[in-house]
Amino acid sequence: MNIIDETDEELMKIGIPWWEDLIKYSNKGQYGKFIRNFSYDLLLGLNEVEVGKQFAKSELTRSLSNEYDFLGFLRRGEHVSFLFRVRSTKKEGEWLGRMVLGYEKGEIKIFAASIF
Repeated sequence: MNIIDETDEELMKIGIPWWEDLIKYSNKGQYGKFIRNFSYDLLLGLNEVEVGKQFAKSELTRSLSNEYDFLGFLRRGEHVSFLFRVRSTKKEGEWLGRMVLGYEKGEIKIFAASIF
């Protein structure tokens, strides 16, 4: 199974609710709920101390606007990147949000999530 073979509609059905959950749980600082769809490899690679600091101290990751713009997909290898224009409720400007999905043991999982 390769996620790049999924249709745009199938990807949106899974990815958009997951992105909205990432925003919601990042804003609330609910780390356990934030990582619930992460791949095993991503979880192994996370530095939990650093991620904890992000939730505790980062004004941006605790003030993401629920309003965002979906910019499109990038399909590469065995992963699909979702790209978003993201804003903050407290900081001026725009950021690029990225969430990467792929299959892990037959299930779709998040392989990366970031704000630039």
